[in-house]
Amino acid sequence: MTELIRAAVLNSAPGKLDIERLTLAAPAADEVRVRIAYAGLCHSDLHEMDGTFPTEVPILLGHEASGVVEEVGAHVLGIEPGDHVVTCLSVFCGRCRYCTAGRPTLCENRSALSQGPNPRRLVNTAGVSVRPTAGIGAFAEQCVVHQNALAVIPSSMPLAQASILGCAVTTGYGAVVHRAQVPPGATVAVIGTGGIGIAAIQAARVCGAASIIAVDVVDGKLARAAACGASATVNARVDDPVEVVRQLTGGGVDFAFEAVGNARTVAQSVAMLAPGGTATVVGMVPANPPIEVDGSDLIFTEKTLQGCFMGSNRFRTDIHSFVSMYEQNRLDLDGMISSTVAFEDINAGFAEMASGDGTRTLVAIGADA
Repeated sequence: MTELIRAAVLNSAPGKLDIERLTLAAPAADEVRVRIAYAGLCHSDLHEMDGTFPTEVPILLGHEASGVVEEVGAHVLGIEPGDHVVTCLSVFCGRCRYCTAGRPTLCENRSALSQGPNPRRLVNTAGVSVRPTAGIGAFAEQCVVHQNALAVIPSSMPLAQASILGCAVTTGYGAVVHRAQVPPGATVAVIGTGGIGIAAIQAARVCGAASIIAVDVVDGKLARAAACGASATVNARVDDPVEVVRQLTGGGVDFAFEAVGNARTVAQSVAMLAPGGTATVVGMVPANPPIEVDGSDLIFTEKTLQGCFMGSNRFRTDIHSFVSMYEQNRLDLDGMISSTVAFEDINAGFAEMASGDGTRTLVAIGADA
């Protein structure tokens, strides 16, 4: 049976979101219908809204969310109506060469699973299909997603804090633990202290890093980074971050994480490395301008520049670890949430994000879920 839901749709890009009514199809085989409680606002959504990344409209954005299962389709295993869940855009098939090798974020079938079997899963009042981003479309009262885009969480876990697990925490934490594999005693720099950067800082702290240097241009965000585990902070609007990081560490860090999505800060992440160090790009970097890195710096000092998609996660097991760490006060999720806005104020939430002041903004869609 179809459902009539409210959703925040991007109908033009650049543009703002329009709250309108959509028809949502019932879940097909392997799919689950979720009533959304909270959704996190991510910079990748903003980049589609402001035209930084081209997109086809109409599109229903939103991929980081928590909610309660309403209905399951045939062949769904381990997920039942009433379960509390979080979404993650790195849906996986579990059968391809990457999934079976333990690298599900590189799943060869992710696009097909995201698209789903029903091309008219979401339809607006004009009869036009609306594409759900990453096969999720979380800026809506309900969504229908593939079962492998969900992780079940304990009902005791607050849904507000849980909503940021599937992207911000998964991406930042996983970049440190899974992709870079930071060992105890290492020196670390994190450029960009939004939600993903703060998650990376906390991961470095849990890994036992000897020093963690946070780099940003907003003093308030740097203060939050210090509260979450950064041992030193650098305001890149005031000081040269490469110079300061090299001074603080006596020659550079072992690991640098770029969580801004900017070609210039990627180059800085490499420049602030010690010989043999590794820079990991976590932010969504546009194609233009291109990233420019000194090739001789890579060769003669054996530095490494690598990318990381969604924290190279194994999100169904990762998220359970995050919940446990939150319950043990080892992972600060409360401090990562800078504000919560009503569904009707979602554009104001994105305006706050664009200003650069917040860490992670939530939109309360069905907060009584």
